[in-house]
Amino acid sequence: MLGRRQIREKVIESVYAYQQNPIKQDILEKNMFSEIEKIFSLYIYQLNFLVALKELAENQIDIHSKKFIKTDADMNPNRKFIENKILAQLENNHERKAFTEKHKELKWDLHDDLLVKTFQKIVSGKRYTDYMASAENSFEEDQKFVGKLFLRYMAENDDFLNYIEDRELSWSDDVHISNSMIQKTIGFMKDGEEYHTLIRMIKDEEDRSFASKLLRETLNHWDTTEKKLQERLVNWELERLSLLDKIILVTAMTEMDYFPLTPARVIINEYIEIAKVFSTDKSNIFINGVLDKYVKDLNRS
Repeated sequence: MLGRRQIREKVIESVYAYQQNPIKQDILEKNMFSEIEKIFSLYIYQLNFLVALKELAENQIDIHSKKFIKTDADMNPNRKFIENKILAQLENNHERKAFTEKHKELKWDLHDDLLVKTFQKIVSGKRYTDYMASAENSFEEDQKFVGKLFLRYMAENDDFLNYIEDRELSWSDDVHISNSMIQKTIGFMKDGEEYHTLIRMIKDEEDRSFASKLLRETLNHWDTTEKKLQERLVNWELERLSLLDKIILVTAMTEMDYFPLTPARVIINEYIEIAKVFSTDKSNIFINGVLDKYVKDLNRS
């Protein structure tokens, strides 16, 4: 599962959207959960890309086997990549297959230009060559290889990220969350065990309630919390804060006030990390200072 940081991120994005264009809270909340569900679709789409790479490799072997004049490599192909244990578990994952069956637009065409070009880059790279030549053939080696393959050719690949953004605009804001879900999925797999469950941001009713309450409490007590924030700004006017920094601070202070069971240091650390995603390095230092002062004023543990 993911932590609640990603839920907090979506709350902040929703509050930001509300500040830009106020709408009814129930509609805003519905939109927030809709955006969260889109992240799962992106997650499946990325998993399907890894599976499609395996299918493309199998297709290439099949084509070569039918050549009129065959080389030794054609007749005795290296099957290490297509027998990779991580890719096999992803391919056989029941939840991935069921969701893709219902959402066929998330399945990759084996003739897709990005897929083919990425596959060509992979097979011509040193990491792939070394992997295919290795005699180790262990689960750990397969896991490490797919993890690095994902980082190099998907998570850190500008062409892939641009493709994602063109496909669904909101995905560009959430791909870092989906990337984390992919990495955790690969890391969770174990040798000899089938893997048929996947990660969801909202795992149960408790998570849904947390997201809903944090959004509503932040908006319902905005003016009061904003005044509390102003009182704790030293040599700094509220109007000088960027809207995003203000939203991060107000949301964090709201959580301090209305979620007493969550330790203050956990809340501060979560919003500092969120500031690193949404703001600048100076912003997360500033946010840390303001929240630390607020905790001391509240005498909150």
